[in-house]
Amino acid sequence: MRCRNDHHRSPPVPVRTPTLAVVSGPPATGKTTLARELARHLGCPAILRDEIKQGLAMNHPGHDPDCNDPLNIPALEAFFATITVLLRAGSTVVAEAAFQDRLWRPGLEPLTEFADLRIIRCTTPAPTITRRITDRARTDSHRAAHGDKALLADMKAGVYDPDQFVPISLDAPTLLVDTSDGYAPGMSEIQRFLLQPDREGFPG
Repeated sequence: MRCRNDHHRSPPVPVRTPTLAVVSGPPATGKTTLARELARHLGCPAILRDEIKQGLAMNHPGHDPDCNDPLNIPALEAFFATITVLLRAGSTVVAEAAFQDRLWRPGLEPLTEFADLRIIRCTTPAPTITRRITDRARTDSHRAAHGDKALLADMKAGVYDPDQFVPISLDAPTLLVDTSDGYAPGMSEIQRFLLQPDREGFPG
């Protein structure tokens, strides 16, 4: 029996609520790498704020990320809009950004109405953060869309301290992941945390 291609039929209602896996933490704490690996293991999209901004910067020659960056707001809006569309369609999503609570919270709160929120907070010591930012600023040409050099200067001057980073404060299951050498806890435990149907066994 051939399936009928009916564009007017309503989309199927998901059997379970889609999961929104938020990978958060200060810059250079391994968020992007972890988000990509999680999406690959889970088989779902990874929406990365920095990649969106890099795509915007491609079409703005002479873009200066260190001077009240005009691309930050469009990148923020596109980031949450993309996540919203996917979640409303019923897709689980991995979302990654270096936002602090004041930027994450307003975007995430409305999504909790139709998504099961899980927060991963990546951590690593400040010297490791400094080394990673230095390495990627030197070797990754796409980082020109971001203010890595200014961030390094602020860290050196004591203006920015990763330990003062304000994490997401929403009431949702949260898992701390040390990315200093691989992942602690490991990938299987992280996946179990994301797919756990309730809050049992995990801090919120």
